[in-house]
Amino acid sequence: MVKVPKGVTLVVGLGISGRAICRHLERLGRPCMVADTRDAPPGLDAFREAHPNIEVHCGSLADLDMREAREVVVSPGVDPHLPELEALKGLAGESGDPMVVGEMALFTRACRSPVAAITGANAKSTVTTLLGEMAAEAGWRVAVGGNLGTAALDLLAEVPDAELYVLELSSFQLETTPRLGAATAAFLNLSEDHLDRHGDMAGYRAAKLGIFRGAAHGVVNAEDPQTWPANPLPALDRFSTHAPGPGEWGIAPHDDGNGSRTWLMHGDMPLMPADALRLQGLHHQANALAALAMGHRLGLPMADMVRVLERFGGLPHRCEWIADVDGVRWINDSKGTNVGATLAAIAGIGPTLEGRVILLAGGVGKGADFTPLADPLRRYGRAAILFGRDADQLEAALEEALPLQRVEDLAAAMERAREIAAPGDCVLLSPACASLDQFPGYQARGEAFRQAVERRLSKEAT
Repeated sequence: MVKVPKGVTLVVGLGISGRAICRHLERLGRPCMVADTRDAPPGLDAFREAHPNIEVHCGSLADLDMREAREVVVSPGVDPHLPELEALKGLAGESGDPMVVGEMALFTRACRSPVAAITGANAKSTVTTLLGEMAAEAGWRVAVGGNLGTAALDLLAEVPDAELYVLELSSFQLETTPRLGAATAAFLNLSEDHLDRHGDMAGYRAAKLGIFRGAAHGVVNAEDPQTWPANPLPALDRFSTHAPGPGEWGIAPHDDGNGSRTWLMHGDMPLMPADALRLQGLHHQANALAALAMGHRLGLPMADMVRVLERFGGLPHRCEWIADVDGVRWINDSKGTNVGATLAAIAGIGPTLEGRVILLAGGVGKGADFTPLADPLRRYGRAAILFGRDADQLEAALEEALPLQRVEDLAAAMERAREIAAPGDCVLLSPACASLDQFPGYQARGEAFRQAVERRLSKEAT
């Protein structure tokens, strides 16, 4: 049995966040030790070279006596319900927090500027990036990161004079955060994901709701009660893809003297025409409204926020417009690795089309239930072209909703889509599955899609 010395902070997990936690503790001058359940975690030699004074324990946590540690800080990828960590429940650590906390507990203790926090099953990266660009447009010194890009603790060192920290936060980060205390916090949506970690949807939702602990203001989805806080907040805004009520953020017809069009609205106040957004689809209009609600609360000028929405084209692989070819729109949503993300893409893009959606889907389904895709595809789909390891499960769920075609891989799916698409249609890569059966990751899958479309364009140009 290896004993963690009294007063030493134990960091569990030697991934990206674990290394950021160690750097933060070293900056504070706090002694720490690292544990990783893997016998040889990637990057171990480089870590030991960079931190020669930090002891590293590899192997089972059962071999560690952690009771006299100052506290135990777990990386997001480490399940805090492991028996060895559960045994510490009820013990207090730093500042009266529970003995077992995550990286964001350290962040909130050290941060001296307002925090805007965003979570949700889908779209959190888009809203985080939008809000960060809106703050920058207004001239603020802003730092953007968390689950997206730079780890939150590294942001404190890289941008110590930030006037605002905009953080994307996952359920894994939130479940180990005793009190975030955000100036504004958004819970965008909830759909099935990470149930292997949280057990069921109730557990997943409970972890996400941690974003509201200590928050001064919340932003929630009026159409998804699962995003609403369990306890009242000092202030709350709701966004919707329907006409807003008083004080709400929504979408409604408005005549500005040039005829009636659909506008983003705050109550009865028109903000901008929906078709002026570069982001396409109802779901992105909802994302824009969530960012506007948060920015409004923070005091960002509306004109600056609208300018960002007029130019922001979206993040790679997240409902990213690639090209229009022969009147057919090609959209890369390779980040759609779960059913909820694909539902959002279909429901967002379908109503905006003169034609119909041709969905490219398949890969590693992670045991998901694909049947919720049937109704929106029945409404908006022309065909679904299925490929990859779990195409059988997709076919069983969708066979009564629309025409289906089976192919071997993404390249064959794109070729078949080109053959059946009509002007006004959209070919949508939103697989509802992980990519690891045929690609190193969703990014590689999206890049293969992009390159194939661009090759097609270059052929037509010659």
